[in-house]
Amino acid sequence: MPRTVLLAEDDRAIRHALERALTLEGYRVTAVADGTEALARAHSGRPDVLVLDVMMPGVDGLEVCRELRAEGDPTPILMLTALVETADRIAGLDAGADDYVVKPFDVEEVFARLRALLRRTDREGRGDGEGAGTASPAADGPQEPDAAARYVEAAGLRMDPRARRAWRDGRELELTRTEFELLELLVRNAGVVLDHSTIYDRIWGYDFGPGSKNLAVYVGYLRRKLDQPGAPQPIQTVRGVGYVLRED
Repeated sequence: MPRTVLLAEDDRAIRHALERALTLEGYRVTAVADGTEALARAHSGRPDVLVLDVMMPGVDGLEVCRELRAEGDPTPILMLTALVETADRIAGLDAGADDYVVKPFDVEEVFARLRALLRRTDREGRGDGEGAGTASPAADGPQEPDAAARYVEAAGLRMDPRARRAWRDGRELELTRTEFELLELLVRNAGVVLDHSTIYDRIWGYDFGPGSKNLAVYVGYLRRKLDQPGAPQPIQTVRGVGYVLRED
C-alpha cells in the first residue's frame, strides 16, 4: 500500500508542485491550504506522515502540530519553513515536530527526510523502540531483577529505550522522538567522538551535507533540556568533527 501524506501549504504553487512530486514518488497525497483543514483531515483519517508549512493564515503549522501532540497523536511531522533563525526552528521542535526543511528546498531532500521519518516509525511499530505495553519503570531505579539490562547509562544520564524514557540525575526529560534517538546514540557511545556524517546516517539515514544546520539545531535543543545548574554540559562539540558525550 502506498504511504499517505497530509500536506498543508497555503502557497498554491508550492502546494501543487510538492503534491505532484510526492505523487510521482509513490505517495498518496491529500493536499490542503490551511491549518484548520489539516486538523480536520488528520482527525478524519490518520495519515502516515504530515508535511506542514509553518506560516499559514489562521491556524498555522505550529498550532496544528501542538494540537495533534496534545491529543497524543504520534504521527511523524515534517515542517516546511522559510524562517532560518535557530530560534524559529526550535519553536517547531518545541511544538512537537520531528524534522524540518527550510525553503527554498530541494524536493529530493524532502523525500529523504520523509523516508527517514517513516523508517523510524516502522522500527517503532515492530517493537524496536516504542516499548508499547511495557510497564513504566520507576525513576529511582529498576525493581525487577533483570531490569538493569534495559537501561543505558553514562554521564549522569539514564535511558530506557524500550519505554523511551530518559533522566538526568533522577530528573525525567521530555524528549521528542529525534531528541531521544540522538541522546541514546551519544550515551551508547560515551567518550567516543561521533562525526557529523555518522550521526546523520544513524539518526536520519541520510547525510544532508556540510551546509546543513539540522544537527546543530537538535544538539542545541537537547543541551537546553539537559541543562542543570552547577552541572557540566555532557554534550560537547569537537570543532570540525562532531560531538561527544563526556563523563566529566
